[in-house]
Amino acid sequence: MQISDKQQAIIEASGKILLKKGILGLTTKNLALEMNFSESALYRHFKNKEEIVLLLIQYLSNNINVRFESILNSDMNTEEKFIELFRSQFSFFNKNPHFIVIILSDGLMDNSVEVKNSILKLIQLNTISYKTVVLEGQKSKLFNQEISADNLVHFAMGTFRLQMLKWKLSDFGLDIEAQGLKTMINLMTLLKK
Repeated sequence: MQISDKQQAIIEASGKILLKKGILGLTTKNLALEMNFSESALYRHFKNKEEIVLLLIQYLSNNINVRFESILNSDMNTEEKFIELFRSQFSFFNKNPHFIVIILSDGLMDNSVEVKNSILKLIQLNTISYKTVVLEGQKSKLFNQEISADNLVHFAMGTFRLQMLKWKLSDFGLDIEAQGLKTMINLMTLLKK
């Protein structure tokens, strides 16, 4: 995905607004103010708020894909890959918490089929990566084989999502990298055979 300098600036300005005002505060008017643009100048890049949100989700999706691909293709063992996938996520979101505001925003998907589909694709991308590691772990008898890989991935992704929700609800006050990693290491202990 090629992002122009202007689009990158829009992503960063959108992030500031999301953290200050939430998803409802992300409007073309507020974004234009944040960037010292006229609203009409912003419309040259995006027709509406939905297109801005779609760009943010696409940016996140591409970022995750690059990070996960690197981990999955590394020489790490299965246990290390499982932990590193989550460590990578906690580190990224710690530096970019505005993406969690988008992903966990209630009602965001209700108003837009395109946003809903983009978030579903993002979930599918994550699921494929986690399932690759879980299947590898089941094959080597590291992970429980009595529970399907799909269910183990569901447990892992649900645990991750709950951890991120707690972080968001604490106004990002938790040490998400330390606390999140501890949670996922404990989960891995439960997933082991």
